Amino acid sequence: MRTPQKLVNSQRRIGLTGGIASGKSTITDYIKTNKNIPILDADNFSRELVKPNTYGYKKILDHFGNQIIDDCSSEKAINRKLLRNIIFKDEKNREWIQKLLHPLIKEKMIAECNKYKKNKIILLVIPLLFEAKFEDICSEIWLVKCTEEQQVKRLMQRDKISQEEAYEIIKLQMHFETKTKLSDVILDNSDETNQWVKKIKELI
Repeated sequence: MRTPQKLVNSQRRIGLTGGIASGKSTITDYIKTNKNIPILDADNFSRELVKPNTYGYKKILDHFGNQIIDDCSSEKAINRKLLRNIIFKDEKNREWIQKLLHPLIKEKMIAECNKYKKNKIILLVIPLLFEAKFEDICSEIWLVKCTEEQQVKRLMQRDKISQEEAYEIIKLQMHFETKTKLSDVILDNSDETNQWVKKIKELI
């Protein structure tokens, strides 16, 4: 297990990650239901950090203009689906928004972790854990595994996109084999037997 930095105590901070549509939400929901531990989700923080009138919101509007505003929102919120489509299709815009949001999310994650000093275990759900370099705030990293074909199928169903679009999105992320070498625990979510349940029961 790695030694976490920038955090004030030696509790277990489990970083849960995995490729898009690999089943992180399924495993998170299981832990939420069956284990009494705090769960901090990077995606939730990301949404908070781009709400109207926040620093992130203003920077994004400055960069993309009013085209990024959701026409159906009375608060002039950012159209997250439109933003996602833009950053997936444009490498420069993707790098720009990652450079803006990843440090903000990490800062928020550390601050939230420090609110739970008395808890022995915290789960940190971080989809882009390796890409955003969040390893140093985790004491261990759990990687959710499934096949690329399953990712594609799940992503197509979830986001109502084509097979080609699903493959393009998956290819933007770090390769699974590379993530495996950097992880402490692999949770296999590739079939209906839910083998990962037994492993989680052993580990928590």
